[in-house]
Amino acid sequence: MRDTQDINIGWRTEPPPATYHVRADDPASFSTHRITALHHNFHEHPLFQVPELVKLGKELAPLGQCRFMRPGLTVASTIAHDSRHPDGRSIDEHFERMEEPGSSVALYNIEAIPRYQALLFDIVGTMRADVEREQPDIFRVNGFVFISAPPSVTPFHIDRENNFWLQLHGRKILSVWDHADRSIVPAEAVEDFIVTQSLRKVRFKEEFRPLSHEFHARPGDGVYFPSTSPHMTRSEPDWMAPGDRVSISIGVTFYTSVTRKTARVYQVNRVLRKCGLSPAYPGESPAADALKASVGGLVGATRSCLVDMTASARRFKPVTTPPPGSY
Repeated sequence: MRDTQDINIGWRTEPPPATYHVRADDPASFSTHRITALHHNFHEHPLFQVPELVKLGKELAPLGQCRFMRPGLTVASTIAHDSRHPDGRSIDEHFERMEEPGSSVALYNIEAIPRYQALLFDIVGTMRADVEREQPDIFRVNGFVFISAPPSVTPFHIDRENNFWLQLHGRKILSVWDHADRSIVPAEAVEDFIVTQSLRKVRFKEEFRPLSHEFHARPGDGVYFPSTSPHMTRSEPDWMAPGDRVSISIGVTFYTSVTRKTARVYQVNRVLRKCGLSPAYPGESPAADALKASVGGLVGATRSCLVDMTASARRFKPVTTPPPGSY
């Protein structure tokens, strides 16, 4: 029942307004399993103008959804966002000085604000038919806005969700790697991340750089990349100009029946490893994947139940939460 609610709530009964769109550069070749260049015009939407995004940040701050990067990060750093500004500034003070070099804030889960939830559904809705040809049942649509004044860096990492990454203002370089390239992120590191949220084994090496798809994004540019695609971003101070001193991008993320199945397989694999077995990773054996996915929902529901009991009774050993959307 939970997944059905996640799938259906919030979708328009009609397509989103034709004024705004996201489109693949080559729609006929779009696949949810490949990194794909996009173009869009959502950077012209009133809710994505800088004053409105500042207003959004001030609404999200009391919810703990404004996160800051510590200064001095490199692409090889451990990614970490802190709800406290590194200099102790309030959100109002941050936005007053948002054009200072290195200033950076990420607005997490903007769907918490209803007008932005509707906008996120519109963004995904423009590509929904293309996505659901291969991955039915889009659910749990989230949005993350990144506002920074160059120089800025988002370190190398992976995410669980599929991602429509859109540049809204200024410039940014996005580097993305094939999610299936195990020379970049080993399968065991992906499993650790999916099941326990650990990025400890997801580490950048300089020799990875030539293997990336590199996008020099300006407003109206975008990229789709699949779940667990390694990626990182950077912006440079020599791009700055009067009236154009911040770089703003948004990641519109979502799960599908395919990401759910994969998460279930990883969960079952983790249980089997604890029993001393060496199960095949997702994609290595379709027959085994089908069997694991059929029981993986029960594994996730059980873990979720244990987490709930831990929180309420405080009598059980803490248990990590199951991957979102996996049960």
